[in-house]
Amino acid sequence: MPRIEVTPDVAIEENELQFSFARSSGPGGQNVNKVETAAHLRFDVARSASLDEALKRRLRRLAGARLTKDGVLLIFAQAHRSREQNRRDALGRLLRLIAAAAEKPKARVKTRPTLASRARRIETKARRGETKRLRNNPPAG
Repeated sequence: MPRIEVTPDVAIEENELQFSFARSSGPGGQNVNKVETAAHLRFDVARSASLDEALKRRLRRLAGARLTKDGVLLIFAQAHRSREQNRRDALGRLLRLIAAAAEKPKARVKTRPTLASRARRIETKARRGETKRLRNNPPAG
């Protein structure tokens, strides 16, 4: 089965992609009314054998509203006048999304606040406390 390379480490099977076509909206005259050029791309993230679980998790988070409850990623492309250009556009957007999810996030390295930043924090707290203290009514006398 032909594979589509996303990154050097990640590739997806071509048979995991489902394309369907519909009529586009917007300008285009009679072509828009007659020809189904808008591309609908469906990629089942949940059942994909090409992606590991960690990559699927990151992809689900990046996909946002484009992901259905069943774990199917939907991409709709209608920017171009031809069916083939819209198909390539939808596929390119999917590949960019998977490539972004394939980048492993850097682990956060814990750091401690510097001496100067701690001193600034204390100074700010002292100033704020002084401002509040001055708001109090003077003692009756």
